[in-house]
Amino acid sequence: MSDTALRPSPISPTVDFSAEGIQHGFLRLPYSRDDSAWGSVMIPITVVKNGEGPTALLTGGNHGDEYEGPIALFDLARTLKTEDVSGRVIIIPAMNYPAFVAGTRTSPIDKGNMNRSFPGRPDGTVTPKIADYFQRVLLPLADIVLDFHSGGKTLDFLPFCAAHILPNKAQEQKSFDLVEAFSAPYSMKMLEIDAVGMYDTAAEEMGKVFITTELGGGGTATAKTAGIAKRGVINVLRQAGIVKGKAAVSSTQWLDMPDGDCFVFAEEGGLIEPLVDLGDTVVDGQMIARIYPVGRTGVASCEVHAKMDGMLCARHFSGLVKAGDCIAVLAVAV
Repeated sequence: MSDTALRPSPISPTVDFSAEGIQHGFLRLPYSRDDSAWGSVMIPITVVKNGEGPTALLTGGNHGDEYEGPIALFDLARTLKTEDVSGRVIIIPAMNYPAFVAGTRTSPIDKGNMNRSFPGRPDGTVTPKIADYFQRVLLPLADIVLDFHSGGKTLDFLPFCAAHILPNKAQEQKSFDLVEAFSAPYSMKMLEIDAVGMYDTAAEEMGKVFITTELGGGGTATAKTAGIAKRGVINVLRQAGIVKGKAAVSSTQWLDMPDGDCFVFAEEGGLIEPLVDLGDTVVDGQMIARIYPVGRTGVASCEVHAKMDGMLCARHFSGLVKAGDCIAVLAVAV
């Protein structure tokens, strides 16, 4: 074991994870800065425990410009009652709290992307310190993990709940069962193009039942997407037997991301003209966007073509793109 792994986390909770009842508190991380020599990052947390049973770890704000998760979890933290719980629910609406209050994808303190910072380290900067606490303290407490995501300021998604294809098929099936219980309009068998350092990977490697979402984007939430998040989290808790009641399961369209051809990247920068909208079907070779150079008029546009048959499930958000930006994601209806 490395010296780093032996070091205690600098984060101290103001809640007792083993105590019965409802507790609202903080994960306090010392952070000395110019305007507060003995300052702290205070990450809000709620723990609801009632007797024996499984533990659900619910997180939002892994990226700070994604809002459906925080809306659903701040609401759940104020409304969930002890008598409705069998087991334990740990609610953290804004996992990367510095990014959340700044409205940015990454932390304004160290530019850390929380979802690329695992397993973290207790002697790192603020973001890896938070990741380390989740890795060594919170994830081991959990049986199921729901981590909310949306497109943030640069992507817009069809609203879906998702899980990954896993080597452990029993673990995979439990995850997909909860995806179905979440009952988003779409459900995804999700492919990651870069899984290194992800919270997802950390949870799955521990054998946890892990599900996630993409519920819209554009750096905001809508009544529809916030409602999907609020209904979905209660459904998951009911399906897992942690909260009383029956999951209100509705129909969902299953989608699959079979390989890397799902992702379309800009090879030139400029002004993007989308030629298909979310939910539209496309065929291999179809032009799905144009990118206009913006330095002068009269220059030919760059054509962007699909590399597979499928449905547009995500698109770049905002009108200008840079070379290398993901501008479209396709999926196959199952």
